Amino acid sequence: MTIEVLKPGALSTFQDLGRFGHQHHGIPVSGVMDERSHRLACMLVGNAPSQATLEVTLIGPTLKFEVPAVIAICGADLGATVNGRALPLGTPVAVAAGDLLSFGKRASGLRAYIAVAGGYALQQVMGSTSTYVRGGFGGAQGGPLQKGDRIALRDVPARTSSLDASGFVFPEEVQRPPGAPLRIVPGREREAFAPQAHRAMTAQTFRVSPRSDRMGYRLECEPLRLLQPLELQSEAVSFGAIQVPPDGFPIVLLADRQTTGGYPRIANVATVDLPSLAQLMAGETVRFEWISLDEAQQLSVAQGEIFRAMEAGHGVH
Repeated sequence: MTIEVLKPGALSTFQDLGRFGHQHHGIPVSGVMDERSHRLACMLVGNAPSQATLEVTLIGPTLKFEVPAVIAICGADLGATVNGRALPLGTPVAVAAGDLLSFGKRASGLRAYIAVAGGYALQQVMGSTSTYVRGGFGGAQGGPLQKGDRIALRDVPARTSSLDASGFVFPEEVQRPPGAPLRIVPGREREAFAPQAHRAMTAQTFRVSPRSDRMGYRLECEPLRLLQPLELQSEAVSFGAIQVPPDGFPIVLLADRQTTGGYPRIANVATVDLPSLAQLMAGETVRFEWISLDEAQQLSVAQGEIFRAMEAGHGVH
């Protein structure tokens, strides 16, 4: 029960919800960049959200199914096709033995998530199947897919989810429309920055630097300045923390972030807006708006309730 990798794509790695409980050993959490799309893809094929999806970046792979399967793709529209026929996003699709899943021209977004009913047969490393490329562990042999790889599948369940999310849209307060500012909460060292930096966070447009990856997005902008030089001891950092190095150009820490950081944090991207951030390409722009920590937590709770209702089979469409 395998899938043959004919072309690996630009960066195709297996990711789940992350590797928790090992940061004190210097092991990053890793996991999916866009948790919302990952969870939707898993639900579409009847998998638990803890199972891995294949996260593909910009240029997708070409995969040959050697057994029948049910798949779903969510996230970026990277021109997915099965045997040359367009494959809709957000819909379970049956594929037959011998079918080819491939990708063409990108229409929107950066990262797509491929789920297969029953799941991929991967070995857990420290409680997770997520790939950490820099460390060389997790996923498929610790790295991105390679030409000629064979992906083992678990047994396909007799019955999979009947969920169809192709027309589903999260409420606007949970998922911002394209181009809307992403919400941020004050960071631990926010008051160490000059008032001009506070205003600049919402007044200016930030461009995603080409020097960005799964570890962090570097943002190009007018530099953000401190009131005075500040030296900090390294502390634990979170997904979405916006650190500002001495050059004044912020870095948003992402899934493969280091476990600690010593740069002052002016803000943190709200959890519900991290999926939108993860879909930005180098050269694209983003704006921010301040909200309170209470508001960010309420939004996270609202999104969790939507997922729980969907998983229970209520309120899907």
